[in-house]
Amino acid sequence: MAVAARIEEVRQEISELAKASRTGSELMQSMVKVLHNRMLKYNWVGFYLLEPGAEPPVLVLGAFEGAMTPHTRIPLNQGICGAAASSGRTVVVDDVSKDSRYLACSLETKSEIVVPIFVHGKIIGELDIDSHFHAAFTSEHQDLVQHCAKLVGQELETSAQ
Repeated sequence: MAVAARIEEVRQEISELAKASRTGSELMQSMVKVLHNRMLKYNWVGFYLLEPGAEPPVLVLGAFEGAMTPHTRIPLNQGICGAAASSGRTVVVDDVSKDSRYLACSLETKSEIVVPIFVHGKIIGELDIDSHFHAAFTSEHQDLVQHCAKLVGQELETSAQ
């Protein structure tokens, strides 16, 4: 199956999950499983959410699929995850060995994408994906991951009311 077709198929599957999910937590748990299992180059998929009231602000590991990570709490001033959450922008790193912000989790990780999640216009967390392949995240992959983060934000907005 061509990569574009697989991405579109997974995008549709994720959209259906979002419609069927009753809570943000349920959606995130289902989403990491689908992304990890269906996308060949997505070797670690996880959500980090801002801990409410934490000073200084810290991202806390939530639902994930892949190997255990030593980074279960990440301050906003550290790592690629901290950079994405602080800037409010998607960060794509084609070669983590060349990015000084990278917090080493696995020797196998070669590239990473981190997409912020917004609820009512405020960053509440992010979707983080690592790959064992260099430059694994093309613009089509970025669109898919941003779609996923947007769906989670929408679900959390609805369930938070």
